[in-house]
Amino acid sequence: MKSHTDSWLTPVAAGLLLAAGAFAAPPSTEAPASPWETLEPGLELGVFESPQKSGIGDSRIRVLRIDPERFELRLVNASSEDKGQPLPAKEWCRRNGLVAAINSSMYQQDLRTSVSLMRTRNHTNNPRLSKDMTILAFDPRDPGLPAVRIIDRECDDFDSLREGYGTLVQSIRMVSCKGHNVWAQQPRRWSTAAIGIDREGRILFIHVRSPYSTHDLINILKSLPIGIARAMYVEGGPEAQLYVRSRGGEHEFVGSYETAFLEGDGNSLAWPVPNVVGIVRRGGAAK
Repeated sequence: MKSHTDSWLTPVAAGLLLAAGAFAAPPSTEAPASPWETLEPGLELGVFESPQKSGIGDSRIRVLRIDPERFELRLVNASSEDKGQPLPAKEWCRRNGLVAAINSSMYQQDLRTSVSLMRTRNHTNNPRLSKDMTILAFDPRDPGLPAVRIIDRECDDFDSLREGYGTLVQSIRMVSCKGHNVWAQQPRRWSTAAIGIDREGRILFIHVRSPYSTHDLINILKSLPIGIARAMYVEGGPEAQLYVRSRGGEHEFVGSYETAFLEGDGNSLAWPVPNVVGIVRRGGAAK
């Protein structure tokens, strides 16, 4: 049973609450700040805080989002020149007029040859199709084909698709055609560079300096608001790098940590690499 005091306070308290509500500020209608910075039309840089902290470095995921209607991909190889040498991504961009570049795939001990299939219309770096499940395909021979795609051999008929594209780069699958994380968990961690495609067909150049197991990183990427549909691993450790220079500024991201190789966050140099995938503006696109 309520006391007399309780009964007297209830309407007074209600009145005070109503009065306070009358003068309360209206809810904000401002949209939350976008994680994407527009560098130029069709080119955006997103920086995302990982929901899982690495314990080393800043635990941030950096994604360069590229509109294939404004930019086209280019593969450049040290092996395409008689005396070609590995170069940092920044230097590959400078020498080839690229707006941005990222590792194309892991490479062999000769510091020139990719571990799996890699070719353009005019040069074959490695003719061997390995067991790896994904192939980045671009430079379509038929204008009716998508400008860029990540072919997944689980869902796509690679034999019927391979001749439709001038450039093919094979590497290790991360996010499958069914949206699955296909890496088993492991104790090893490293910095990572990856290439993906989102649900709208935009290209994603992904760089993560803080070390994660690839299994954990895939789950992180799937949790971010980037709409990732397919993705392939292109490099790990201190070799992993992403460089972009546009009218929106210059950005260079380099890897550092790799379990049992370079265990620390001290590397600040972009290591020379023999092959990169870069982008150039399509004809008529504004600089």
